[in-house]
Amino acid sequence: MQSMAATTASSSRAWAAARRSSATPTRHIAFASRPISSPSSASSCRWPAAGADSPVGIRGGLRPLPAGVWRGGLAAAAASQPAEGDGKPDAADISRTLQLGAMILVWYLLNIYFNIYNKLLLKAVPFPLTITTFQFASGSFFITLMWLLNLHPKPKLSLQQCAKLLPLALIHVLGNAFTNMSLGRVAVSFTHTIKAMEPFFSVLLSVLFLGETPSILVLGSLVPIVGGVVLASMTEISFNWIGFWSAMASNLTNQSRNVISKKVLADKEESLDDINLFSVMTVMAFLLSVPLMLSVEGIKFSPSYLQSIVSYSLLARMSPVTHSVANSLKRVVVIASSVIFFRTPISPINALGTGMAVAGVFLYSRLKKAKPKVKAA
Repeated sequence: MQSMAATTASSSRAWAAARRSSATPTRHIAFASRPISSPSSASSCRWPAAGADSPVGIRGGLRPLPAGVWRGGLAAAAASQPAEGDGKPDAADISRTLQLGAMILVWYLLNIYFNIYNKLLLKAVPFPLTITTFQFASGSFFITLMWLLNLHPKPKLSLQQCAKLLPLALIHVLGNAFTNMSLGRVAVSFTHTIKAMEPFFSVLLSVLFLGETPSILVLGSLVPIVGGVVLASMTEISFNWIGFWSAMASNLTNQSRNVISKKVLADKEESLDDINLFSVMTVMAFLLSVPLMLSVEGIKFSPSYLQSIVSYSLLARMSPVTHSVANSLKRVVVIASSVIFFRTPISPINALGTGMAVAGVFLYSRLKKAKPKVKAA
């Protein structure tokens, strides 16, 4: 017991000496380091409390360092670590965003120009099949240049695939012809308001031919679309039954093309991507539209192909949800620009119906592209 007490006293004296010499460095400070086996002796050796100075060994001795220095050093070390999430946007991301923005702007401008120019052309030359044929001819010209200059890989099609694409090309002809017939009869804004009903025909045909069952939310999004078109039709000054049913027929044929393409092109080759699929259909549509034009209108040019190819290029570069949002806004831009250019009179109720239809299309596209949540087991 006496030896243990002596050990404790020696340790206390060494610790006190270290505390007194904190202002001046000490090279060697005696400190008893003999092991203590008794719990009572261990409890008698008191360590500094929180916030007190802490000893640091220097060349075999001990030098106390103020606790403030410890805290400051730890804070400085923590501050020197780079914070997560502070990285600047990558230059490639900025370039990609600017490129997409420029392509969307070009897409909108081409749509505005196409619809306004088409309306003026149909007023001067009231032959929708002839104009449709020349549109396909101009598109085929640009497609040929694209393939000859190797701007896009040429597709490798078999006769079997060409046979599958033939009905799609015929429907493509009818869809464009019906759209031009509607534009020649009613205002551009009204044609695009009616064409906002495309989701309705898409759901209907998918149920009838693909066996798909839409969700309650998707069906609910069709209500403002149909209601908006009905409201706009009741108050449309330029209303014409031929123009109305032509736009409806365009909706039916365009959505039929989408449904049939899902059935017959489920195993399409890699070379037949979206751009090549549309390009091949355009060339085949031109070949089919020539005899149709000659037989109906006889021998009697616009940027329709360019705006369509930009649309497909955008779809390949962005997500389907973003593309659907941009497409909905495109219809708003086309309607507004045509109203301004042609000074089309629109009543508040007509504007409300158009807005409801476009908003319904936007809601439908978001719900249709949303991924269903997987229920936990």
